[in-house]
Amino acid sequence: MAQNKQQEAQQEQVATTVSGVEEFFKKNQKWIEWALIALVVIIFGIFAYNRWVVTPARQEAQEQMYQAEQSFRNNDFETALNGDGNVLGFKDIIDSYGKRAGKSVYLYAGLCNLQLGNNEEAVSYLKKYSTKDKIMQGRAWCAMGDAYSNMQDYTSALNWYKKAAALEENAYTASYLFKAALVSEELGDKAGALKLYKEIEDKYPQTLEGYDIQKYISRIENQQ
Repeated sequence: MAQNKQQEAQQEQVATTVSGVEEFFKKNQKWIEWALIALVVIIFGIFAYNRWVVTPARQEAQEQMYQAEQSFRNNDFETALNGDGNVLGFKDIIDSYGKRAGKSVYLYAGLCNLQLGNNEEAVSYLKKYSTKDKIMQGRAWCAMGDAYSNMQDYTSALNWYKKAAALEENAYTASYLFKAALVSEELGDKAGALKLYKEIEDKYPQTLEGYDIQKYISRIENQQ
């Protein structure tokens, strides 16, 4: 008997809840309809914006990138960066399209500035570049180190060289370590430089840096 009363109470509660929901929808039917219409409009707007604005802009940016990349490969860094009046350079592509051209545009712009001696601009662009490709990320960080080294900010340069070297062992690691050792010497840290030179000797003897590393090690050891 008690169980029947409990079931009846539960049924009444469910009926009351359903009735309340139905009443809410009746009272707010117009607002709900307008909200649904607004949601559809927003979704369509996002789709339309991506379909007719973002995608064409991305394609146009990538077409512009092709000519700039060709100039870069030909070591014409001035044209690659600033264009020639007929085609856009990386700087103009960034100004016009931003990341729609792809993140590599910041790497290209940074490297061009580095080659042209515009070290602060190089750092500014390179800081905006990021990738999951560890080799390319390491190259970008090394370029950051080069820019800081050119500005004689050896502490920052050392940080970026070491960061590049620690990212992943690959064909470029020995060069990162070598540059880190050189700036360590500039900072007067001969012990730190010696440690880096010996790391090249132990781990990367077959690299270009490894072939001549003994003379750098001997030079420091003879000074001690």
